[in-house]
Amino acid sequence: MSDDIVSTQWLADRLGSPDIAIIDASWHLPAANRDARKEFAEAHIPGAQFFDIDELSDTASSLPHMLPSAEKFSSRMRKMGIGDGKRVIAYDTAGLFSAARAWWMFKVFGHEDVAVLDGGLRKWLAEARATEDGPALPRQERHFTARVRGSMVKDMGEVAAALKSGAAQVADARSATRFRGEEAEPRPGVRAGHMPGARNVHYASLLNPDGTLKSPTGIADVFKAAGIDLAKPVITSCGSGITAAILTLGLTLAGARNHALYDGSWTEWGGNPDNPVATGA
Repeated sequence: MSDDIVSTQWLADRLGSPDIAIIDASWHLPAANRDARKEFAEAHIPGAQFFDIDELSDTASSLPHMLPSAEKFSSRMRKMGIGDGKRVIAYDTAGLFSAARAWWMFKVFGHEDVAVLDGGLRKWLAEARATEDGPALPRQERHFTARVRGSMVKDMGEVAAALKSGAAQVADARSATRFRGEEAEPRPGVRAGHMPGARNVHYASLLNPDGTLKSPTGIADVFKAAGIDLAKPVITSCGSGITAAILTLGLTLAGARNHALYDGSWTEWGGNPDNPVATGA
């Protein structure tokens, strides 16, 4: 395991440890008609708290779950008892779908001691490990120091400039059919297709059948097969900034050093009629 990912056995051995904070960062596409908070109340890893990606966002933005201000993130983490000296472990119900977004958010706000549970709740349950139900217990507030790392985030203008100049590669985590424009986007008003020059690296291609991540070498091979040079800058994107974080996690594990996430992702790009859109492979 690395600093950015831990196994279910590692976590099971440390349940109840005072320096560990476990968060359930489950999130589902609107079309799934699932309530992640309700599912948390029905079953979660003992000691976990629910990390609401939609609430922990810039709710004034017209775009979904954009990064919140440092002040809002710090305030919410303090109330959850998460702060300096706490090792945060993020998981989700799918294995790995949205937990990487929470991992990335902590990194953006300067909290380096954060990791993703490899295989998530899916693997935890498959191993017949204990869960609990009900709401999370209140925590004593803890100081959280936010130090924003702006280099980890890109906006639409920066992405457009990078594509035009070739200064960075764009890796799109959506499915191949959405990337090629063969499948309608799930949000109204968003065109089908991809950014001209982007490469398709479906987030699921980084995963094993059980929802765990491939080895660093296996991850690197996936990016290389898609035409991404790990020695050069990479910008990750997806539909709305959730699964792009899986690519960001994968790049980190594979040893790539120069990468950032496009927070507005395809919802912003494809929803802006002034942006060019390509279809096909």
